[in-house]
Amino acid sequence: MTTPILQFGTSRFLQAHADLFISEALARGDALGPVAVVQTTANPESAARIAALASGAGYPVRVRGRLKGAVVDTQQTCTAIRAAYQAQRDWPDLCRLMGGEVQVILSNTGDSGYRLDPADGPSLLAPGTEAPRSFPAKLLVLLHRRWQAGAAPISLFPCELISRNGDHLKKIVRDLAAEWGLPAAFQDYLTSGCRWANSLVDRIVSEPIQPVGAVAEPYALWAIERQDGLTLPCTHPAIELVDDLGQVERLKLHLLNLGHTYLAEGWLRQGRRADETVYQAMNTPAISADLDALWQDEVLPVFAAAGEGELAVAYCAKVRDRFLNPFLDHRLADIAQNHRDKKQRRLAPIVAQAEAHGLALPQSRLRAALNTLA
Repeated sequence: MTTPILQFGTSRFLQAHADLFISEALARGDALGPVAVVQTTANPESAARIAALASGAGYPVRVRGRLKGAVVDTQQTCTAIRAAYQAQRDWPDLCRLMGGEVQVILSNTGDSGYRLDPADGPSLLAPGTEAPRSFPAKLLVLLHRRWQAGAAPISLFPCELISRNGDHLKKIVRDLAAEWGLPAAFQDYLTSGCRWANSLVDRIVSEPIQPVGAVAEPYALWAIERQDGLTLPCTHPAIELVDDLGQVERLKLHLLNLGHTYLAEGWLRQGRRADETVYQAMNTPAISADLDALWQDEVLPVFAAAGEGELAVAYCAKVRDRFLNPFLDHRLADIAQNHRDKKQRRLAPIVAQAEAHGLALPQSRLRAALNTLA
């Protein structure tokens, strides 16, 4: 059995997003083939997931919420993942896979996934050596093996929530290749033989099912910026090829993600219950009204000034419905992790854009949130 899709990361998000799309597409004959997943960390929970995934028996994904006015509550078995590896233990197998059968790489390696490790160096390119520690170095070594084998071009789909994630990862890997003094022909291959896709993923995956599986909302999107030569892992209704990924990023970051962070800001400031969820907050009239006022008075006018007003209003309505999903236990405590950094990414640009457009908006809620220390 070949596995033309190699995935780095075992997150519950990918289980209920890309892996589920591929599973559904496989049933229709619309996917390249099954997935081999790689555990890249020593996290015990991740190790348990790898052990469960290695059986190839599949795992449950429960989809619960509202879609087009109707209640959805279904469970299906995702069978896309047919092989599971641990990077340090199975490095020779991964090098072999990259020599030929892999056509697509997916990744979702977490907030620190692109961080380099000073212990990694060019000596790791030699056959029989151990796996590099960092994900970019792992990727560099595997792509070098592929280049040496003369294998076909490959498409890479980073799913990390970083703006222009494909360009970002490509630069890290290319810079590392230059730092390691690798041949110019290989450095050229990283552009000519590799297609680095910029993409944005969107789905609330609120709970794990142990040891592997997840609970997710009905809404799902994988927006991929169009480019020549890109090989998709599958075709699926949730996968959209777009010319302007920036527009999709702005809507998600400054309406959905901003809304989540603003709810978390109020939760922190008021010291509310530790287990409070987004749904519970949205069913508190004062909190819901405050968020609506934030969107209407401080955020949507900025989108309108940029010529994206109608799109933003329609997207905001979908976001509000998603926040009112009674089935998702999306805890504000989880959203509040790395809260200060999230405020700078999600809230601060809207204030800056309002000023750049010359809008006379007080934006008192946004400014107050940005001025707190949390």
